[in-house]
Amino acid sequence: QVQLVESGGGLVQPGGSLRLSCAASGRMRAMGWYRQAPGKERELVALLTSDGSTNYADSVKGRFTISRENARNTVALQMNSLKPEDTAVYYCYAYGVGYGTSWGKGTLVTVSS
Repeated sequence: QVQLVESGGGLVQPGGSLRLSCAASGRMRAMGWYRQAPGKERELVALLTSDGSTNYADSVKGRFTISRENARNTVALQMNSLKPEDTAVYYCYAYGVGYGTSWGKGTLVTVSS
């Protein structure tokens, strides 16, 4: 496993924006974000692979964008037009050859007026 350092998150009003960032201590084949709302299972939000392919949950398509930041081992999730149903703990995910799967500690995103 590798260490994942998450940043961002917090409280935002409906319709607002937040940006999450995750830095890995090694070179990853894929990085992304999952989320878990109270009483629900953890679900994929967005995934970015090393070849540039992306995958988004249907519920966030057109609102969220995952991208690689300046450092090759850092990804960002830009979340726009946030809805109350986006409220959850967001976990950074990473997979690397030789490292396996790693998870961040999670960062809380609350969308509320």
